[in-house]
Amino acid sequence: MWLQRARRVLRQVGSASSAPLSLSLAQLCGAFTGSLNLRKPLQKNQWLFERVLLLDVVVTCMDSRLQETRRQSFVPLTIMGDASMELNISPPDNSAQQDSAFSMMDLFLISLITGLFTYWFFFRKKKEEVPDLPKMQSVAAPVRDSSFIEKMKKTGRNIVVFYGSQTGTAEEFANRLSKDAHRYGLRGMAADPEEYDLSDLSRLSEIDKSLAVFCMATYGEGDPTDNAQDFYDWLQEADTDLSGLRFAVFGLGNKTYEHFNAMGKYVDKRLEELGAQRIFELGLGDDDGNLEEDFITWREQFWPAVCEHFGVEATGEESSIRQYELVLHTDVNMNKVYTGEMGRLKSYENQKPPFDAKNPFLAQVRENRKLNEGGERHLMHLELDISNSKIRYESGDHVAVYPANDSSLVNQIGEILGTDLDTIMSLNNLDEESNKKHPFPCPTSYRTALTYYLDITNPPRTNVLYELAQYATDAGEQERLRKMASSAAEGKALYLTWVVEARRNILAILQDMPSLRPPIDHLCELLPRLQARYYSIASSSKVHPNAIHICAVTVEYETKTGRLNKGVATNWLKNKVPDENGSNSRVPMYVRKSQFRLPFKPSTPVIMIGPGTGIAPFIGFIQERAWLKQQGKEVGETVLYYGCRREREDYLYREELARFHQEGVLTQLNVAFSRDQAEKVYVQHLLKKNKENIWKLVNEGNAHIYVCGDARNMARDVQNTFYEIVAEFGNMSQPQAVDYVKKLMTKGRYSLDVWS
Repeated sequence: MWLQRARRVLRQVGSASSAPLSLSLAQLCGAFTGSLNLRKPLQKNQWLFERVLLLDVVVTCMDSRLQETRRQSFVPLTIMGDASMELNISPPDNSAQQDSAFSMMDLFLISLITGLFTYWFFFRKKKEEVPDLPKMQSVAAPVRDSSFIEKMKKTGRNIVVFYGSQTGTAEEFANRLSKDAHRYGLRGMAADPEEYDLSDLSRLSEIDKSLAVFCMATYGEGDPTDNAQDFYDWLQEADTDLSGLRFAVFGLGNKTYEHFNAMGKYVDKRLEELGAQRIFELGLGDDDGNLEEDFITWREQFWPAVCEHFGVEATGEESSIRQYELVLHTDVNMNKVYTGEMGRLKSYENQKPPFDAKNPFLAQVRENRKLNEGGERHLMHLELDISNSKIRYESGDHVAVYPANDSSLVNQIGEILGTDLDTIMSLNNLDEESNKKHPFPCPTSYRTALTYYLDITNPPRTNVLYELAQYATDAGEQERLRKMASSAAEGKALYLTWVVEARRNILAILQDMPSLRPPIDHLCELLPRLQARYYSIASSSKVHPNAIHICAVTVEYETKTGRLNKGVATNWLKNKVPDENGSNSRVPMYVRKSQFRLPFKPSTPVIMIGPGTGIAPFIGFIQERAWLKQQGKEVGETVLYYGCRREREDYLYREELARFHQEGVLTQLNVAFSRDQAEKVYVQHLLKKNKENIWKLVNEGNAHIYVCGDARNMARDVQNTFYEIVAEFGNMSQPQAVDYVKKLMTKGRYSLDVWS
């Protein structure tokens, strides 16, 4: 900078006390000029500031010259507040000409510098200044794709149904509600909150008779679904005035979980806090009971409330309205046909990270072994190779797997409907403005759709039965289907017994109703998407950075109709046996992050409770604690409570656990064998047996508690056991003990990874 150069000049002046002022000023002028040639373009304020500093230096220098001629002594000069910099000017020579204040040369230079400086500061065009950019003419901003308000205005919609969906059920309910709207002279649209700017909710009142409905599922332990996370974050931070918004909420949850319908309850409460008007009460669906019936019951009361609020009436009976049109491809480039990819075409042939739900990684199965030694069940350990995928995971995370339906079921559907399953087709949305162009990746074949994209094994919901009824040629079968799809008590009871409890899937319904033969394209439109299955990862990335381990049990059961139903994913994984070329043993997968984490400090004790395949994440935890110990870290007590049916039948990872226990990594190994004796023994019984040690670890050692497995019975019983232990050893009442455990959960010291 020029100021640094100026200071160097002044130091030179001070060191050469006999130098005339003309030399000092010339050097200072050179410093300034040189700095201008080197300087970068500066903002206007900085340019002005530099010139003021220069003027200060010049004036100070001239002032010190005057003082020097008067006092004939050394004069200290402080520049720019730098106390360490002094300008020492020696007395002049004794000649008469030098006794005068300035020589002719001095006066000339001073006049020249002053003139140049005045010109530079006030009149010269400042080339170094950053030029002002020309103002561009304002152009109307294009309508953003993220504005659902603009889309509703453009398409004449006045009801928007947002869904927070992890397994597709909430999305399905949202679609049903949006289709209902036409019966009341209204127009609805289902919307993924991840695709829109939800701050636009404050503008919904711009649309006449507008309404926002939220079908919000709760995932895990009170968490929002992946696609509703941004919406949840916005609600927490928003201070928007939503006084013009009318809304209703239907929540999807499961009562076996601690935080039943937490997301639905939060959205309902928070919207009201922001000033929005609730036009119908919060609906709470329970998947542990009959979620479909809960939704129908809420829905049949919701629409009358909407009619009353807006002063509209139903225009007629519910009718079948196709959302997609069939397009057959007789001459198509097969390179442009989907063969099972979840997102990008040919993504399985040309894999590109990052890998996620829409771009899964094809992992090679490098090991698939049976874990149990006997019994009717098949428990297995799989190892997925993630080398070169750049996938990272932590102990406690989940691996999501995209399975495929059994080919025999697919073939039977094709045979019953008399369809060539290898026909290439597309289902195109009739609503051209919809973000969802197809119900699944298109173009594709019926075989691919039924194998990879559609759920053909779960009992169909009532809306599917209603739509299919029109294709039943037998009056009795048609009436039966319509009755099960109705909101009448008799119809609900029939649906519960004949479909839900009998576990009739779409193939079984087609088999048991010979006159029901719908077009396969309409069936494909109606069936829900086949969802990924989540498994707790049974390994630590510290020990296995290039592999993800899965522990699972195959699902197989006989229904009330005598059919053998098989779990889609577990039976598909069972057949994924490593082979030489690996083409038949690849698994589409991705990692979903979890809050189920080991304590930050390795020295913190941990208590792990996981019977059956609930042991999966704890294998990873123990591996990681062993690795930390090998690194010289101080590792706290590691306590495991594991349970299985019989010691010689399904004691999973027996050898590994015994080795960890022998090495001292697993400080306590407590195993409950429920059926090896007359009286059944479960993990909660062992907890009670060791209750004093449990309390000491929790109360004095600040231990973290982890529970993994069945939510309906085991997790609840374990939690009740902790209530009892806390009440007894903490000298607390039952409500106080409950509050104590709840606080552990809030602090992250009591974590759950459970399923129902």
